[in-house]
Amino acid sequence: MVLADDHPVVRHGLRALLQPECDVCVIGEAGDGLEAVELVERLQPHVLLLDLMLPGINGLEVTRRVSRSTPQTRVVILSMYANEAYVLSALRNGAAGYVLKDAHAADVVRAVREVTSGRRYLSPPLSERAIESYIQRDAAATLDPYEMLTLREREILSLSVKGHTTVQIAEHLFISPRTVETHRANLMRKLGVHSQTDLVRYSIRRGIVPLAE
Repeated sequence: MVLADDHPVVRHGLRALLQPECDVCVIGEAGDGLEAVELVERLQPHVLLLDLMLPGINGLEVTRRVSRSTPQTRVVILSMYANEAYVLSALRNGAAGYVLKDAHAADVVRAVREVTSGRRYLSPPLSERAIESYIQRDAAATLDPYEMLTLREREILSLSVKGHTTVQIAEHLFISPRTVETHRANLMRKLGVHSQTDLVRYSIRRGIVPLAE
């Protein structure tokens, strides 16, 4: 399996927790979202255990990319957020497990084993409530405007709502500020929002960014 968290101490703790398990082997670690995606595509692990809030691209976007590029890799998200929006977003993006950071250590091991066996695992008391809500919403779902965004637009959305300026986004993505503005205008049109404040509110509601970090 691969571990992805931007804190080396957390990765060390997870490795120490999982290494004694004879049926679990950690073969790689990543410190940001893009590195996690690249590592999974290269190593093809059975499981990716990652933090929800990663630098670069967040855990939800990592999950979406991994689910498409490496569908055999089962994703377990570690998060401090029990908000239903995050759980449902994780499931929609392809996560097989969602473990709260204040859960018992044994829950992490159990989650890895459950998803490896092809099942889904969510930390109690999320499980029944979240899965049932997900099924009900999925059955009545209409097209989510977020799904119409291109990969570049999603990257710019994520960086914008984190407070990065147009110039900073341009430098980070190696594109021109004018291109950033064009992408931002397109994504705002697709999402039906008209200001940066609306964009932030949408992102919180959609579970793209937390209420507070």
